[in-house]
Amino acid sequence: MPENVLDTTVQTADGQEKSLSEYKGNVLLIVNVASKCGNTPQYAGLEKLYEQYKDQGLQVLGFPCNQFGGQEPGTMEEIQQFCQVNYGVTFPIFNKIDVKGSHQAPLYAKLTQTEPAGPVAWNFEKYLIGRDGTVLARFHHKVKPESPEVVIAVERALGSQAGGYAG
Repeated sequence: MPENVLDTTVQTADGQEKSLSEYKGNVLLIVNVASKCGNTPQYAGLEKLYEQYKDQGLQVLGFPCNQFGGQEPGTMEEIQQFCQVNYGVTFPIFNKIDVKGSHQAPLYAKLTQTEPAGPVAWNFEKYLIGRDGTVLARFHHKVKPESPEVVIAVERALGSQAGGYAG
Protein backbone atom coordinates (compact mmCIF):
# COMPACT_ATOMS: atom_id res chain seq x y z
CA MET A 1 0.00 0.00 0.00
CA PRO A 2 1.35 3.46 -0.87
CA GLU A 3 2.55 5.84 1.83
CA ASN A 4 -0.18 8.07 3.21
CA VAL A 5 0.99 11.66 3.41
CA LEU A 6 -1.81 12.48 5.86
CA ASP A 7 -0.07 10.31 8.48
CA THR A 8 2.66 12.96 8.77
CA THR A 9 3.23 15.77 11.25
CA VAL A 10 4.84 19.02 10.13
CA GLN A 11 5.70 22.31 11.80
CA THR A 12 3.76 25.47 11.16
CA ALA A 13 5.65 28.70 10.48
CA ASP A 14 5.57 29.48 14.22
CA GLY A 15 6.99 26.07 15.17
CA GLN A 16 3.75 24.37 16.27
CA GLU A 17 3.19 20.70 15.40
CA LYS A 18 0.39 20.11 12.87
CA SER A 19 -0.88 16.80 11.62
CA LEU A 20 -1.60 16.71 7.90
CA SER A 21 -4.58 14.50 8.82
CA GLU A 22 -6.34 17.83 9.41
CA TYR A 23 -6.44 18.10 5.60
CA LYS A 24 -8.17 14.73 5.10
CA GLY A 25 -10.75 15.02 2.35
CA ASN A 26 -8.83 17.80 0.59
CA VAL A 27 -6.55 17.65 -2.42
CA LEU A 28 -3.08 18.92 -1.54
CA LEU A 29 -0.44 20.54 -3.71
CA ILE A 30 2.78 20.39 -1.68
CA VAL A 31 5.58 22.64 -2.91
CA ASN A 32 9.11 23.33 -1.67
CA VAL A 33 9.47 27.09 -2.06
CA ALA A 34 12.23 29.70 -2.01
CA SER A 35 12.25 33.50 -2.13
CA LYS A 36 15.41 34.08 -4.15
CA CYS A 37 14.97 31.56 -6.96
CA GLY A 38 14.33 31.98 -10.68
CA ASN A 39 11.12 30.05 -10.03
CA THR A 40 9.96 32.38 -7.23
CA PRO A 41 7.36 34.04 -9.52
CA GLN A 42 5.52 30.69 -9.36
CA TYR A 43 4.15 31.95 -6.03
CA ALA A 44 1.70 34.03 -8.10
CA GLY A 45 0.50 30.97 -10.03
CA LEU A 46 0.23 28.91 -6.87
CA GLU A 47 -1.89 31.61 -5.25
CA LYS A 48 -4.17 31.87 -8.31
CA LEU A 49 -4.59 28.09 -8.39
CA TYR A 50 -5.38 28.08 -4.67
CA GLU A 51 -7.91 30.91 -5.02
CA GLN A 52 -9.56 29.22 -8.02
CA TYR A 53 -9.99 25.79 -6.40
CA LYS A 54 -9.90 26.20 -2.62
CA ASP A 55 -13.70 26.13 -2.36
CA GLN A 56 -13.64 22.74 -4.12
CA GLY A 57 -11.12 21.39 -1.61
CA LEU A 58 -7.66 22.31 -2.92
CA GLN A 59 -5.04 23.22 -0.33
CA VAL A 60 -1.63 24.52 -1.42
CA LEU A 61 1.05 23.93 1.22
CA GLY A 62 4.39 25.74 0.92
CA PHE A 63 7.53 24.41 2.58
CA PRO A 64 10.51 26.81 2.44
CA CYS A 65 13.81 25.09 1.76
CA ASN A 66 17.35 26.49 1.64
CA GLN A 67 19.03 23.41 0.13
CA PHE A 68 19.23 24.56 -3.49
CA GLY A 69 21.72 27.35 -4.04
CA GLY A 70 20.98 28.94 -0.64
CA GLN A 71 17.90 30.55 -2.19
CA GLU A 72 15.83 30.67 1.02
CA PRO A 73 18.16 32.21 3.63
CA GLY A 74 15.56 34.28 5.49
CA THR A 75 13.85 33.79 8.82
CA MET A 76 10.27 32.51 8.84
CA GLU A 77 9.04 36.04 9.54
CA GLU A 78 10.99 37.38 6.53
CA ILE A 79 9.75 34.55 4.32
CA GLN A 80 6.11 35.09 5.24
CA GLN A 81 6.36 38.85 4.79
CA PHE A 82 8.03 38.38 1.40
CA CYS A 83 5.26 36.01 0.25
CA GLN A 84 2.45 38.29 1.39
CA VAL A 85 3.93 41.59 0.17
CA ASN A 86 5.22 40.39 -3.21
CA TYR A 87 2.70 37.72 -4.17
CA GLY A 88 -0.33 38.13 -1.90
CA VAL A 89 0.07 34.54 -0.69
CA THR A 90 -2.81 33.37 1.50
CA PHE A 91 -2.11 29.62 1.43
CA PRO A 92 -0.14 28.22 4.39
CA ILE A 93 3.64 28.54 4.45
CA PHE A 94 5.12 26.05 6.90
CA ASN A 95 8.43 26.02 8.77
CA LYS A 96 11.64 25.74 6.76
CA ILE A 97 12.67 22.13 6.12
CA ASP A 98 15.18 19.90 4.35
CA VAL A 99 13.67 18.07 1.40
CA LYS A 100 16.68 15.81 0.79
CA GLY A 101 19.75 14.44 2.53
CA SER A 102 20.40 13.12 6.03
CA HIS A 103 18.01 15.63 7.68
CA GLN A 104 15.19 15.13 5.17
CA ALA A 105 11.81 15.95 6.71
CA PRO A 106 9.52 12.91 7.20
CA LEU A 107 6.97 14.44 4.79
CA TYR A 108 9.53 14.57 2.01
CA ALA A 109 10.80 11.10 2.85
CA LYS A 110 7.27 9.88 2.05
CA LEU A 111 6.87 12.07 -1.02
CA THR A 112 10.17 11.10 -2.60
CA GLN A 113 9.88 7.36 -1.93
CA THR A 114 6.40 7.00 -3.39
CA GLU A 115 5.63 6.50 -7.08
CA PRO A 116 5.14 8.63 -9.15
CA ALA A 117 7.03 11.10 -7.00
CA GLY A 118 10.80 10.76 -6.99
CA PRO A 119 13.53 12.96 -5.52
CA VAL A 120 13.39 16.73 -5.33
CA ALA A 121 15.61 18.29 -8.01
CA TRP A 122 15.17 22.01 -7.24
CA ASN A 123 12.90 24.63 -5.66
CA PHE A 124 9.21 24.60 -6.63
CA GLU A 125 8.80 20.88 -7.21
CA LYS A 126 5.08 20.16 -6.89
CA TYR A 127 3.50 17.00 -5.45
CA LEU A 128 -0.24 16.46 -5.95
CA ILE A 129 -1.88 14.47 -3.16
CA GLY A 130 -5.34 12.93 -3.43
CA ARG A 131 -8.13 13.33 -0.90
CA ASP A 132 -7.09 9.97 0.59
CA GLY A 133 -3.49 11.10 1.21
CA THR A 134 -1.80 9.21 -1.63
CA VAL A 135 0.61 10.80 -4.10
CA LEU A 136 -1.10 11.26 -7.47
CA ALA A 137 1.49 13.22 -9.44
CA ARG A 138 4.76 15.08 -9.30
CA PHE A 139 5.51 18.15 -11.38
CA HIS A 140 9.03 19.31 -12.17
CA HIS A 141 10.12 22.74 -10.95
CA LYS A 142 9.97 24.11 -14.50
CA VAL A 143 6.28 23.19 -14.79
CA LYS A 144 4.32 26.27 -13.79
CA PRO A 145 1.25 25.97 -11.54
CA GLU A 146 -0.96 27.44 -14.27
CA SER A 147 0.22 24.92 -16.89
CA PRO A 148 -2.52 22.74 -18.40
CA GLU A 149 -0.96 19.54 -17.01
CA VAL A 150 -1.14 20.85 -13.42
CA VAL A 151 -4.63 22.34 -13.80
CA ILE A 152 -6.03 19.20 -15.41
CA ALA A 153 -4.48 16.97 -12.71
CA VAL A 154 -5.87 19.22 -9.95
CA GLU A 155 -9.33 19.22 -11.53
CA ARG A 156 -9.28 15.43 -11.88
CA ALA A 157 -8.19 15.05 -8.25
CA LEU A 158 -11.00 17.35 -7.19
CA GLY A 159 -13.45 15.36 -9.31
CA SER A 160 -14.29 18.30 -11.52
CA GLN A 161 -13.51 18.97 -15.17
CA ALA A 162 -15.61 22.11 -15.16
CA GLY A 163 -14.59 25.63 -14.39
CA GLY A 164 -11.13 25.85 -15.92
CA TYR A 165 -8.28 27.96 -14.71
CA ALA A 166 -8.84 31.69 -14.48
CA GLY A 167 -5.27 32.76 -15.10
